[in-house]
Amino acid sequence: MQPYVYFLGIGGIGMSALARWFQANGHQVSGYDKTATPLTEALTAEGIAIHYADAVENIPAVVRDNREQALVVLTPAIPKDHQEWAWLRENGYDIRKRSQVLGVLTEGRPTLAVAGTHGKTTTSSMLAHLLHHAGLPVGAFLGGISVNLGSNLLLPEGIKNSGVEISGEEPTAKIVVEADEYDRSFLTLHPDVAIITSTDADHLDIYGDKDALVESFRQFAGQIKPGGTLLLNHTADASVADAVGPEVRVIRYGLTKSEGPELYSSAITAEGHQFHFDLHSVAGSVMGLQLSVPGYHNVENMLAAACVAQLQGVNSDSLKTGVAAYRGVKRRFEFIVTATSGTGPKVYVDDYAHHPREIDAFLRSLRALYPGKRLRVVFQPHLFTRTRDFLAGFADSLSLADEVVLLDIYPARELPLPGITSALLLDLITAPVKSLQTKEQVLAAAQTDNSFDVLATVGAGDIDQLVPRLRTLLDNKWNGAEA
Repeated sequence: MQPYVYFLGIGGIGMSALARWFQANGHQVSGYDKTATPLTEALTAEGIAIHYADAVENIPAVVRDNREQALVVLTPAIPKDHQEWAWLRENGYDIRKRSQVLGVLTEGRPTLAVAGTHGKTTTSSMLAHLLHHAGLPVGAFLGGISVNLGSNLLLPEGIKNSGVEISGEEPTAKIVVEADEYDRSFLTLHPDVAIITSTDADHLDIYGDKDALVESFRQFAGQIKPGGTLLLNHTADASVADAVGPEVRVIRYGLTKSEGPELYSSAITAEGHQFHFDLHSVAGSVMGLQLSVPGYHNVENMLAAACVAQLQGVNSDSLKTGVAAYRGVKRRFEFIVTATSGTGPKVYVDDYAHHPREIDAFLRSLRALYPGKRLRVVFQPHLFTRTRDFLAGFADSLSLADEVVLLDIYPARELPLPGITSALLLDLITAPVKSLQTKEQVLAAAQTDNSFDVLATVGAGDIDQLVPRLRTLLDNKWNGAEA
């Protein structure tokens, strides 16, 4: 590949994983993003030049002066009127979407892909962790920061600058990939094994309706290589299983035997933040698994990851220690501050949930962990179209809280839609207490108000900018600690 790689939207979680891959493999990497974040700051610390103003003169000279030797990687979040993108197009640069590059990097490699409108980041991080923990050669491109890995990228040993060839003899490294359905990106992949965690309606700005979304998942399933395997969640559209080739094995899974006849759990118990369960799969049963990331949905995610790990040769003992050692993904049910007061626990949790079903699963799990405790949820809606398309679902799921605070809608790649506002959503929420606030008001209320026991920040926009400030504030307030 070209020696100079320039990213438009380098701060995206999937884009940054690719940037790190190219940087680790000796390419000169640089990029643009709209705003600085902890992730872009980490990339800068790793030696990647990043700027935040859209201007052609900000594109590094080596990229401007070496068109034939430069690859431009584009995220769909870049607006169509972006000046740098226009200049690069007009000058005939090799411009590829992130998904196209990922397809090239995984071509010819044993690929384990995790797709689904919910749960794919957690499930793919679980799978990468289990294989890595077991000592198997594995690389991974993840859509979140794995707490165990401290990164969204796992490089296999012996990777070469010229591509993804692995030095040494077989077995070669397997590549775990989070397969994104947005913009049909996952159709660049041809996996050996695929997990589909859900096919719920989402991204209707791209697909128009759920049927078109399901058809895209059917196409993805149809691209599994002969002799491969599809693990399909019991909630996913059953027609997806009909789309696989005749030599592809289909395993249906769910939390209980009635939901996942071929892959399921039993004896589930919750103790503190931990869930204990037994796994029953086509590759054998494993008793007494202990998962430190709470939530019944995470038990279900681990079932799929563990079964694929079994199919890749991970034995029961390694699987048990691997599950116990798993520490989750940043911003997925992440405990930020915990404390004990005279009235019981005080907890601050952060989560990336941005779809009604994700919010429902997250809040129900919080309720199960802290029954009877007052729950305040601060939510930032993500995208005007998603807010419009799932307005009633958002209202229902958020109404599980005792108090809901809404931030303004985070637009990402979109322009405002007339009448679609956080105030419109607020009117439909039935929680006893609800309000619209700014980030500064959220911080002020957390400092002065002692009425909540559990605080949750939720959303996929820039709400994560609140996390370090709330951590400092609440740690001092509850624990008397200094950050």
